[in-house]
Amino acid sequence: MKEYRKYGFVGAAGIGAVAAVSLLAGIATPAVADESFARGKPFAANPRDGVRDNVLAANLRESSVAWGQLPLQNPDAALGNTHYGYNTSNGGPLTQNAKEAFKTEPDKNVYLVLNGHHYLYQGHEGGPAGYVTRVDLDQANPLQRVSLVADRDPSGAKLPTFDGITWDPFTHQLLLTAEAAAPTGGVFAISLDAEGNATSPITRLSGLGSGGYEGVQNDADGNVWLVEDIGGAAAGANNKGKLPNSYVYRFRPTDKTDLTKGGTLQALQVLRADGTPATAAQLQTDGRDPLLTALHTYGKSFRTRWATIADPSNATAGAKAAGATPFKRPENGVFRPGTHFGEFYFTETGDTNAASDLPGAFGAVFRLRQSGPSADSGTLSPVTVGTVEHTGFDNIAFATADQLLVVEDAGDGLHQQRNALDSGYVIDVRNGRKPGNPVRWLAEGRDASATYDALTSPGYNDGDNEITGIHVSDGDASVRGILGAKSPRPFRAGWRVFWTQQHGDNVTWEVLGDPTQRHDSEYDAY
Repeated sequence: MKEYRKYGFVGAAGIGAVAAVSLLAGIATPAVADESFARGKPFAANPRDGVRDNVLAANLRESSVAWGQLPLQNPDAALGNTHYGYNTSNGGPLTQNAKEAFKTEPDKNVYLVLNGHHYLYQGHEGGPAGYVTRVDLDQANPLQRVSLVADRDPSGAKLPTFDGITWDPFTHQLLLTAEAAAPTGGVFAISLDAEGNATSPITRLSGLGSGGYEGVQNDADGNVWLVEDIGGAAAGANNKGKLPNSYVYRFRPTDKTDLTKGGTLQALQVLRADGTPATAAQLQTDGRDPLLTALHTYGKSFRTRWATIADPSNATAGAKAAGATPFKRPENGVFRPGTHFGEFYFTETGDTNAASDLPGAFGAVFRLRQSGPSADSGTLSPVTVGTVEHTGFDNIAFATADQLLVVEDAGDGLHQQRNALDSGYVIDVRNGRKPGNPVRWLAEGRDASATYDALTSPGYNDGDNEITGIHVSDGDASVRGILGAKSPRPFRAGWRVFWTQQHGDNVTWEVLGDPTQRHDSEYDAY
């Protein structure tokens, strides 16, 4: 095999065939690589035509750890949550059919090592009923690899779909975000025991407010950082752009070991030169406020402060009322290792339309610098400003202390406009005021099921594949393991890298670091 994986038709019959194939990912120890995450000659994004392979940098390969057709060990047939990537409540076949089952789209990943067991957790953001799954990376039989962690609230009702996820070591809980406007959206928690099993039903943390939260991240002080993704109204020439409409939040708990005791929800303000905040009332007038241009200009820096939200029951409205600064669909954030949680990086997706003529149309990656994670003020500056070729920035993770991994979710429309599918990039964040030029480490392909959906989708399943869930971790479940506390060392000392190829066959991959040890993954056996 080359550094990419092959795809093909995947049908229900494939499940039985794969049971006889040994799973190499999760059992093999990744080989040592140097400190450069992506090496080799530059390569282009995949064009949007037909079935395409994933292409990785020359020093990388990947192997699947889970995929949509894998049955859950403890399915909830009543709600239809029966497979890793499918909800079968409509009775349809699993893939490539005009009346196929609902694809549940496993999203962000959390890797944990609990009592010697290696697990990968994720929420599901598609389908008619949300749920949380666990992939047992030590289990060689794929038919016994994935289990259902939660899909009902304490009353037995179904859950909203989930997007973001993180591990809170202070409460020993998985925190998940429902990306929907109030009152549906918000943060949910489920406690795990030392073996990685749920100890109680998943519950809503009402004190953290309700909003279209996607990104969720802890810091060393026990604060919970939230990044919201709610699209704004159409604006600009021919209404091809969008107004900024989403916020960056910080929740300061009363007791970091018990988030049910409440706390204070804050939203980020970006200050103008005269010290006044840039507010929604200003930035949502026509989308052309000069501050939006300045925000997306290399070398610019802005003072920031945190504003308290009086009523978090509708976080979006509360942030607007508090004079916070809206962004053009910020999505996820992470702390830079080695900064003592003093640098927080977050992505902004932008308008995902090549015809937009508004400032900030193609988003950015921003750096928020503070003296500490609980500081009241700081400075904000762009690290990478998006272009039509590099945009739709979504999930984010540090590969090393200096190398930031950012992946695209540009959407089918922009894929068609630029004739390019999504990519994953490495950004060197040491450049200060100079542009952080993205270097491609992944050119995502399009599997057969996603190609089918893009051409003949029944309307409830997405088309082109999307990159999501980029995650770099050594699985440390203690406070020392909070993302940003340690400098990652991919493929060394227990550090592992995962991403999910959402839509289509919904495959979750582990990225491995030695191209000389090639093998056909169990997924390729189809």
